Amino acid sequence: MDIGDMRRDFESEGLDREGLEDDPVRQFQHWFEDARRAELLEPNAMSLATTGRDGMPNLRTVLLKYFDPNGFVFYTNYSSRKAHELEENPQAALLFPWIGLNRQVRIQGRVEKVSKAESLRYFASRPRGSQIGAWVSEQSKAIISRGLLEQKVAEMKRKFSAGDVPLPSFWGGYRVRPERVEFWQGRPSRLHDRFEYVRDGDGWTIQRLQP
Repeated sequence: MDIGDMRRDFESEGLDREGLEDDPVRQFQHWFEDARRAELLEPNAMSLATTGRDGMPNLRTVLLKYFDPNGFVFYTNYSSRKAHELEENPQAALLFPWIGLNRQVRIQGRVEKVSKAESLRYFASRPRGSQIGAWVSEQSKAIISRGLLEQKVAEMKRKFSAGDVPLPSFWGGYRVRPERVEFWQGRPSRLHDRFEYVRDGDGWTIQRLQP
C-alpha cells in the first residue's frame, strides 16, 4: 500500500524561547492542561521505550499516573517484560503524542522504583476490579486461554471477598527522572518548532533544534 501522499500541514501557533518555562516539568504541566482542556482521548497515555541487556528496543503504551519535579510515574507488574528490561538497563524514554494539538513531548531519563508507600497509596485508589486484575495477571507470560484467566479472577474474588484487596508484593510504580525533554510544536511546511531541555547540574540548558 502506497501511503506516501498522506500528509497535512500543521496550522499552529509558534513556540519561542520567551514563552517557555525554565523548568521542563512546569512546561509539561502547561501543555498537559492544554491537552485536558482540549478533551483529547487519554492525554496521560504515553509510549514507554525500554531496552534490556540484549539491546533490542521495546515499546508499549502505559498511563502516566503522577508527575512532579522528581519525575513521571507509572505502575506495572514487577515481573513483566518491561520490568525485567528496566532491571537490566534502568533508563527509558517516554512519548506523549498529542496529535490533536499538533504537539508531542519526548522525555529521556533514568528509572527507579517508587516507594512501597507510594505504590500502596495509588493501589488503594484503584477500582476493585483493577486490584483483582493485578493479582491475577502474570504480565507478559503466555497463557493457554482467556478462560483460565477468568477462572483465576473468580478465585481471587473469593479469596478477598471479606475485605480490602492487599497490595501485591510484585506490583508497584516506577519513576522516570528526566535528563532530556523535548517539546515539539507542528508548524506549516514542516518547519516545526522544537525546544530541548538538557539537565545541567541542578538546572536546565534550553536550546532550539532544527526541525
